[in-house]
Amino acid sequence: MRIVDANVLLYAVNSGAHQHEESRRWLEEALGGADTVGFTWNVSLAFLRVSTHAGVFPRPLSVEEAVETLAAWHTSPAGLTVEPGPGHARILSELLLARGTGGNLVPDAHLAALALETRSEIVSFDADFSRFAGIRARTPGQVLATYR
Repeated sequence: MRIVDANVLLYAVNSGAHQHEESRRWLEEALGGADTVGFTWNVSLAFLRVSTHAGVFPRPLSVEEAVETLAAWHTSPAGLTVEPGPGHARILSELLLARGTGGNLVPDAHLAALALETRSEIVSFDADFSRFAGIRARTPGQVLATYR
């Protein structure tokens, strides 16, 4: 399974973004059966918040468009909602304590903890995941290259 980060989802719907085509193609191919795509609620909520915010997103989606898009991703045959397991709090704490920091890394640490729990890879453009030991993270383009 590959857990998707919010930046990939946002680029996939933002046709003006440099990373749009790479993100859109990976998401389309993965959800078409090339992979199991893990969606977390924190990432899904970030997508809804940013994609509908006119002050942040260049061409904001309507709430209806954003909700429908997210629902289509979540309910696709290859989509899976990833929930924290019983060891999540311990793993998250260990990741944060090992870094000695919280702040903006907390959402990334949460995703990293979920990836460790489920033995998954993270698909993201965020290089911060390399800060966490044992985390495998690649960009959509790097994953697409493995499909061939």
